[in-house]
Amino acid sequence: MKEKVLSLQNLTMSYSGKDVLNGINLDVYRGQIIGYIGPNGAGKSTTLKIMLGLVDGYGGTVEIFGHNIATTDHTYKQKIGYVPENAEIYDNLTAAEYLSFIAELYGLDRHEAEIKALSLLKEFDMENVFHSRISSFSKGMRQKVLIISSLLHNPDLIFLDEPLSGLDANSVMVIKDMLEALANQGKTIFYSSHIMDVVEKISNRIVLLVNGDIAADGSFDELKEQSKAGSLESIFNQLTGFDEHKETAEKIVSIITEDGKNE
Repeated sequence: MKEKVLSLQNLTMSYSGKDVLNGINLDVYRGQIIGYIGPNGAGKSTTLKIMLGLVDGYGGTVEIFGHNIATTDHTYKQKIGYVPENAEIYDNLTAAEYLSFIAELYGLDRHEAEIKALSLLKEFDMENVFHSRISSFSKGMRQKVLIISSLLHNPDLIFLDEPLSGLDANSVMVIKDMLEALANQGKTIFYSSHIMDVVEKISNRIVLLVNGDIAADGSFDELKEQSKAGSLESIFNQLTGFDEHKETAEKIVSIITEDGKNE
């Protein structure tokens, strides 16, 4: 029997009278990599923040590891890792200080956390900046630090919101393979992104959110069979009703090049 890790039951949310989530029902099981996709404003980040306990005022029920997060204590968060889309990272700290600080928040021993953090940084070719201030890091380096910070405590459930932002091609391949290996070890990964080809390749289940409702839920092959489209991008465009991208692109190019023609 599959072990249920996460359950959303009739999840609703509204901001300033505007409905953002319209009664989401979703069960997620151990070892799944969920690709959670949708247009801007569909409610993806809101769903993530509710599940993480960062947003109150929602309707319905959220259960993580079998516990209703509205009534249980915060200890369930010790088994969760999170990479936010836009993270405020402490620039004045070194990578060693920041990663040790995050690890201690999760209850890890500082010395052991430093050893583990340095080992992980080495795998990303960043051991030489272990004691450098994060303010000197590129966007990609910061993203690697964030990813490492979300995994140091060996979480069972990992939420990733655009985790590959700023990463080079080699690092992207490493992260994709790492996520697959983690899922094979029973970790559950909730992956939200706009990069369709990555979602298509790493997810064993894809959930498409449109206007606060689940418009599709299944493996890539299942969605492809249902929609008769060849790529996740094509499926996405079909199900969201956006099929004017080529026409829009041509209009943009026309506007950009218009001045030159008029001179």
